[in-house]
Amino acid sequence: MNLKIGVIAGDGIGPEITAQAVKVLDRVFSLYGHTADYIPLLLGGASIDAFGEPLTEETIEQARNCDAVLMGSIGGDAATSPWYKLPPDKRPEAGLLRIRKALGLFANLRPASLYPELADACPLKSGEEGRSFDLIIVRELTGGLYFGERYTRETDGVVTAVDTAVYSENEIRRIAKKAFEIAGKRRGKVTSVDKANVLDTSRLWRKIVAETAADYPEITLENMLVDNCAMQLVHAPEQFDVIVTGNMFGDILSDEASMITGSIGMLPSASLNESSFGLYEPSHGSAPDIAGRDIANPIATILSAAMMLRYSFNMNTEADAVENAVRQTITEGFRTGDLIRAGEDRSAALGCSAMGDIITERIR
Repeated sequence: MNLKIGVIAGDGIGPEITAQAVKVLDRVFSLYGHTADYIPLLLGGASIDAFGEPLTEETIEQARNCDAVLMGSIGGDAATSPWYKLPPDKRPEAGLLRIRKALGLFANLRPASLYPELADACPLKSGEEGRSFDLIIVRELTGGLYFGERYTRETDGVVTAVDTAVYSENEIRRIAKKAFEIAGKRRGKVTSVDKANVLDTSRLWRKIVAETAADYPEITLENMLVDNCAMQLVHAPEQFDVIVTGNMFGDILSDEASMITGSIGMLPSASLNESSFGLYEPSHGSAPDIAGRDIANPIATILSAAMMLRYSFNMNTEADAVENAVRQTITEGFRTGDLIRAGEDRSAALGCSAMGDIITERIR
C-alpha cells in the first residue's frame, strides 16, 4: 500500500519531533511492505513567516488530498514572538482551529496511561501498591465556546466581552457515537462530562448522549459534572475508561490527564473526521525554550504516528509494533530529560534523535 502523508513540522521543537516519527514510520513501512510519500505542509508560525497567514487555502487543499496528516507543534513564546503582536485571528493557533474546521475534524482522541516504570514520576499519591490507569478522552473539537460568536465592546465607558457556546443535536450525537464505538473496543464504559446543572448546552448534551447510549446496550454510561471529573482525575483516575465531553471541557481535562502520567511528553492525540482521515499530533506545545537543542521527548509524536496507523490506515499490527517498541524502550530504562526525576543522574538523559533511534531499532 502506498500512502500519502502530509507532514506539518510546525514551530519550536516541531521539526525535531516529527523527524523522529517519520523515522519510525519509515521503519514500519519497510518491515511490513508499505510505501509512503510525505508531503510537507505549512501551518502556524512557519506559515506566517512564509505567507503572512497561519493557514492558507493551498495548505487546506493539500491536506485534503492526503490520506492523513502528521503534525508537530504549533506556536511560540507569547511574550517574545512577533507572531503574538498580530490580531488573534492571525496568530499561529488560529490556523490550527481553522484546519480542524476545514477538514471536519470533530473528534479529538487523547489517551492517557501510566507506564509502571514511570509510576514514580506521576505527581499523584500512589494510594495503593501497583496503581495504574488507562483512559482516553474523546473531545468534541469543532463546536462549543471556541467557535461561537465573540466580541468585546465598550458602552458608556464599560468594556464587556462576550463568548458564545453553541452545540447542535447532530454535533453532540456524532461525538457520542464515536465515544461509544471506542468504548466497545476497550472496557465498555463511557463517562459523559458536562455542566448540566447550569448550562443549556450541557442539558442538551446529556439528553443526546443518553439517546445515543440506547444504541449501545453493552456499554455502561455514567454522567459526571466537569468540576467533579476534574477532582476524580486526580483522586482515582483508574475509574475511567472513555471520557466524552465538549470542546472547552475536553481541552482542560485532557491537559490535566496528561500531567498525571508523569510527563506530557508521552501523550499522543488524534483528530478524526467522519471518514478514515485524521490529523495526528502530540498533546504538548512547541516548547520554544528548548527548540533546536535536541533534548525534546519525541515519544508523544511517535505514539501519534502509531495512532495514525491504527485509526486512518487500519494497520493494527503495525501500530502494536510501534507501541511495543516504545514500551520496551521505557522498560529498558531509556529516558529523555523530562522523564528523569529530581535528584536522579541527568547525565544519562537521551536526546531527541537518540531516543528516536532506539525506538526505531526495537520495531520488529
